[in-house]
Amino acid sequence: MTHDQLKQLEADLWSAANNLRANSDLKSSEYATPVLGLIFLKFAENNYRRHEADIIAEYQKLKGTRRERKLSDIAIEKCGFYLPDHARYEHPLNLPEEKDIAKALKEAMKAIEEYKPELDGVLPKDEYFRLTRDEKTKNIPNQLLKTFANIPADFSSDLFGQIYEYFLAEFARSEGSKGGEFFTPRSVVRLMVEIIEPHGGKVFDPACGSGGMFVQSAQFIEEHRRELKDSGSGVFVYGQEKTLETVNLAKMNLAVNGLRGEIRKANTYYDDAYGSFGAFDYVLANPPFNVDDVSLSSVEKDKRFNTYGIPRNKSKAKKADAGKETVPNANYLWMCAFGKPA
Repeated sequence: MTHDQLKQLEADLWSAANNLRANSDLKSSEYATPVLGLIFLKFAENNYRRHEADIIAEYQKLKGTRRERKLSDIAIEKCGFYLPDHARYEHPLNLPEEKDIAKALKEAMKAIEEYKPELDGVLPKDEYFRLTRDEKTKNIPNQLLKTFANIPADFSSDLFGQIYEYFLAEFARSEGSKGGEFFTPRSVVRLMVEIIEPHGGKVFDPACGSGGMFVQSAQFIEEHRRELKDSGSGVFVYGQEKTLETVNLAKMNLAVNGLRGEIRKANTYYDDAYGSFGAFDYVLANPPFNVDDVSLSSVEKDKRFNTYGIPRNKSKAKKADAGKETVPNANYLWMCAFGKPA
């Protein structure tokens, strides 16, 4: 598929999906998770089908021998997923109208999580019930399934990742300034990655949003590996994000793009989920800017921040306000914690 054809497919899919939202009372933020969940389900199906013949052949070869293995174990080894029949994209897609499509989607997502523990509790499940129980939106899940069925079966994870990222960007644009909480524009991320030049190892994003920094880092490494004919081990990513919904988006993003990593829910101002001080090869982040309500008492003893000094208000706090003082501008905290010279 050419670049222009991919862009046209992205635009067509977005137009179809967004038209459905426009005819409902849903906000973009409410609509994003179930839509991205269906894109993920289509990715899992396509990925599984590409490896299915090899999976079955291996299973039949070992069946009845001392080395016999479960079909699910072989599938996970070969493609990262195991999809029982009811977790296949075609199952909810081809259900008769009178069947409960929301229940079918929930069961499909649960089955994927069962065999891929790192996605446990991540994929959307109950969100589809809300859609089907409202007269205005009850047909949306079925229409979305038909829309995303148009994604070609031979799409690679790279192309799937691009469609996924395109939808993230469009949802962020629809949300206006709030969208930046989970998505940084691709061009900005690409520039940052080109400047820092990660060449493998451990990459940390302390405000990871939906994980775009990781995707771009992995792509940079892969491009330069081909140039240098290097067979290095690639990148392992670590992220923190304070919003659970966005954490789940990031985990889905890693899975869609085939990245190795870990995302944890944490507010980086107050929580250091990985003991990050000096622990990573690269730090990439587009942190929240101009935050001025970070508690001074909560960060002043944290070595991530106090090693190079913490900004303070020029006037001393009154006794009555002891313990309530805040950092006047938290931008400098990020520089202190993650912008240290080598």
